[in-house]
Amino acid sequence: MSNGSSLNEFLLLTFADTQELQLLHFSLCLGVYLAALLGNGLIITAVACDHRLHTPMYFFLLNLSLLDLGFISITVPKSMANSLWDTRAISYSGCAAQVFVFIFLLGGEYSLLTVMAYDRYVAICKPLHYGTLMGTRACVKMAAAAWASGFLNSLFHTANTFSIPLCQGNTVDQFFCEIPQILKLSCSDTYFREVGLIVVTVCLCLGCFIFIVLSYVQIFTAVLRIPSEQGWRKAFSTCLPHLAVVSLFVSTDMFAYLKPPSLSSPALNLVVAVLYSVVPPAVNPLIYSMRNKELKDALRKVISWTFFSSGDTAIALHK
Repeated sequence: MSNGSSLNEFLLLTFADTQELQLLHFSLCLGVYLAALLGNGLIITAVACDHRLHTPMYFFLLNLSLLDLGFISITVPKSMANSLWDTRAISYSGCAAQVFVFIFLLGGEYSLLTVMAYDRYVAICKPLHYGTLMGTRACVKMAAAAWASGFLNSLFHTANTFSIPLCQGNTVDQFFCEIPQILKLSCSDTYFREVGLIVVTVCLCLGCFIFIVLSYVQIFTAVLRIPSEQGWRKAFSTCLPHLAVVSLFVSTDMFAYLKPPSLSSPALNLVVAVLYSVVPPAVNPLIYSMRNKELKDALRKVISWTFFSSGDTAIALHK
């Protein structure tokens, strides 16, 4: 194989060698995937249908749920299919598409988490200007900018990665097409390309992370000045879930892409990849709804409406 164009497919990492363990892996992944679909789907439905949730915070949460749905859907179903059909293959074009969509959603989620931190900062530190700074048009522009930044970042990374000649086989040591693992297949000196990727990743990650940290320093400083305990609870109930999501997502993702080669091992790479690509989309709905009374009330309405309407339909059909 002289270059990437001669590759027809890649071979992904399998979670197990025996058919029984592969079926167990399929079942576990299916459970996590369905939980992510259900949780994010309920949040999207609740925010869209309940007029009380038509606020900037929930608008951004809806966008985050959409990103999470795509994020987990681009990797887990393919891994499940490979386990079910006892194969490891993914086509070259399929791998390129997976990288593009994955990095697109990854960059978009970073940017959106940063926008959500800014929203909380304005709501708590500048409440009198909230209506002006976080108007409908401003929120739409910020959400669009988050999606656009993910798209441009993905375009650069995908083009950069798949223009490198690959001649070190076609085995990717990951359960999806991950850029660091694809770069290991290069037969050319990829130092400058890797440096470019690292610089872009560091700028994106650190820029967002520093902005989020500074926002929360200001937020917690303002919260500590609130005299009432009820005000403390309300502020922390809207900020702590977001901070938990950011901490999990940013720490695992930066470690996956920026860790030194000396720390790299197949088992560690697999665990870290699961932590940043599978766990956040599945647990984000739980984290955001755990201490949010408005969202929990809206979710109860959606669930009760779903069950009661389906029950009424079944009774009508029976009659």
